[in-house]
Amino acid sequence: MSTYARFEINGRKSYGIIAGDFVEELTGGLFEAHAQSGQKYPMSAVRLCVPCEPPKIIAVGQNYVSHLGERKTPAKPEMFYKPISSLQDPDGPIELPPDAEDVHYEGELVIVMGRKIRDVSKEEASAAIFGVTCGNDVSDRNWQRGAGKDVQYWRAKGCDTFTPVGPVIVRGLDYSNLLVTTRVNGEVRQQQPTSDLIFDIPTILSFVSKYVTLVPGDLVFTGTPGATRAMQAGDVVEVEIEGIGTLRNPVVSYEAKR
Repeated sequence: MSTYARFEINGRKSYGIIAGDFVEELTGGLFEAHAQSGQKYPMSAVRLCVPCEPPKIIAVGQNYVSHLGERKTPAKPEMFYKPISSLQDPDGPIELPPDAEDVHYEGELVIVMGRKIRDVSKEEASAAIFGVTCGNDVSDRNWQRGAGKDVQYWRAKGCDTFTPVGPVIVRGLDYSNLLVTTRVNGEVRQQQPTSDLIFDIPTILSFVSKYVTLVPGDLVFTGTPGATRAMQAGDVVEVEIEGIGTLRNPVVSYEAKR
């Protein structure tokens, strides 16, 4: 397995490969030919960023039976987009908009695409995966399906900071059976393996590729398990996936931040 990061040091952002307590800087893009620059830094000296710069973010909803509630099991992957502007770094704050009423965490396994695919089989889709990371599909339930429901998820799931991703990308991991755990202030709120996905990852990617071309760096959120609850300013949310690590983000009030 290999572990990749995107990091900032001295105001400069680079990709790197993690070796023990150090990150070794890479030259070239993450999804094309690259090499080690010869520079390495202690992990304690760098700030981790969203681990890649995705051209787009696409996500599947209702992909664990435990998350469906009274809804019927979907006949196909139910997809939606999240805007690039909603991305947030590891340890960066999740900002609650002042008029948001019911903002929930959603811990998920996230696929990072490594090759361009269009209308491919499940086997070809699987071979195009670069690696996996952790994500939090932050969602306001009122704007998603409550009294204040919008026609689209543009703000329910797309507000600034509503897409924390990281802390790293891991290659060579068997992503078909990884335990996903979400904690709020240290209390476990979600926990389920990816083996329980209704639609497995190759099925999701093959389905999407029939209609939308996926390209290197695209992020694909794979769904969240179990019931979720509202977050409050002052909370700390952690999404941990075995073999990858822990994505940690504090929750703050947008007004307080200003």
